[in-house]
Amino acid sequence: MSTQGKATIKAAASNMTGGERRASASLAMIMATRMLGLFMIFPVFALYADEKLADATPTLIGLAIGAYGLTQAVLQIPFGRASDRFGRKRMITIGLLLFALGSVVAAMADNIVWVIIGRALQGSGAVAAVIMALTADLTREEQRTKAMAMIGMSIGASFMLALVIGPLLNAWIGLPGIFWTTAVLAILAIAILWLRVPDPVHLHTHRDAELVPDLISSVITNTQLLRLDAGILILHAVLTACFITIPFILRDTLTIEPAYHSVVYLLVLLFSGAAMVPFIIIAEKYRRMKLIFSGAIALLGFSLLGMSQWYGHFVGFMVLLWLFFTAFNFLEASLPSLVTKIAPADHKGTAMGMYSSSQFIGAFIGGSGGGYLYQNYGAAFVFLISAGLLGVWWLLAVTMKAPRHLSSLVVNFHEFDAAQAHLLADKLMAVSGIAEAVVIAEEGVAYLKVDNRQLDRESLQALINAPA
Repeated sequence: MSTQGKATIKAAASNMTGGERRASASLAMIMATRMLGLFMIFPVFALYADEKLADATPTLIGLAIGAYGLTQAVLQIPFGRASDRFGRKRMITIGLLLFALGSVVAAMADNIVWVIIGRALQGSGAVAAVIMALTADLTREEQRTKAMAMIGMSIGASFMLALVIGPLLNAWIGLPGIFWTTAVLAILAIAILWLRVPDPVHLHTHRDAELVPDLISSVITNTQLLRLDAGILILHAVLTACFITIPFILRDTLTIEPAYHSVVYLLVLLFSGAAMVPFIIIAEKYRRMKLIFSGAIALLGFSLLGMSQWYGHFVGFMVLLWLFFTAFNFLEASLPSLVTKIAPADHKGTAMGMYSSSQFIGAFIGGSGGGYLYQNYGAAFVFLISAGLLGVWWLLAVTMKAPRHLSSLVVNFHEFDAAQAHLLADKLMAVSGIAEAVVIAEEGVAYLKVDNRQLDRESLQALINAPA
């Protein structure tokens, strides 16, 4: 174990290699391109469908916006399993081709039903989990967190960019043009995949990055993780439902031309991004995550209650929209971190997979349910029901256990038998600052949860470098 351990410590102290940076950046770009295509229609589709598509009703408009979520959630695990057998890049290519096909179907549609089919096809290219698995294959354990962070930031950036450029592109090339653009971007993403992303030497199961089917039952019975899964489901249900109503309010009630909606979203996102930074610092640096997290849920709910009453007042609605996105952005950034903190050390990938599926199911429920509510009861009722859902989430949040401020750490040893793995786990747990240690003998990997403020790094390094 001595040679392997020393190599791991040196690697942990180094930066990403050029190959790791290139692969991670390329995969982040592929993920961002795909999410951009899914999100760009959010701020414009309701208005376009209302005027241009045959048989469009608010219920069907909402279903079209959220349809991708259902197929994405259902097919995520099958795509991941297939990638273990047929190869990561091959399954990502198939997924991107399905995404491009769905974009073409939606672009050529003159009926709302065909847009729904196109959006469902877009979601059927459920490659998010496969991209994460390929990222894990191409990065060392000690650099994987950086790679995953790059992908996470690319997803967040793509959402904010989509809200701003969606209305601009709609004014320039129309919604069919947006779908055509999305199809072209998907083909470019395939080119990036094959030209910029290397083939992994071996396909491995990485419990810190991939969903492991055998661990699903233990994840879905973890009540603390279930609270977070329910939270992301509600958060994206509310978001999707609101984007059925907000474009109509901006155009019809506040008389803002659709071409200028980009300015509204840009200003709101800029100010909300600046406003959430102090809360992130307080939550993480001063370890007040539960307090700030619960407060953000309450703020989101109160902003929606305000919208239900004052959506006809320009200044009031803009302030409420700013509060909405301040709370939303904080929660969107905090939830994955909480999943990582709460999930057992070797369950992180599975916990994140179930969390991701919950997010997509929320988008489907929010789209279809929000459209129905808007059609039958109006915008105020959509906001009220959304606020009620957030009230349920707030109760779940305030009664959850305060998360321990732990970080994940993966240490690569070598393959050894079960007895050695058990002994190593005991030794690791004796190191100050290690709260949890799971050693998988057949993988030669130790999955750790550590408190970085208390971790005795010298003792950990000495243990890793000790002879077997």
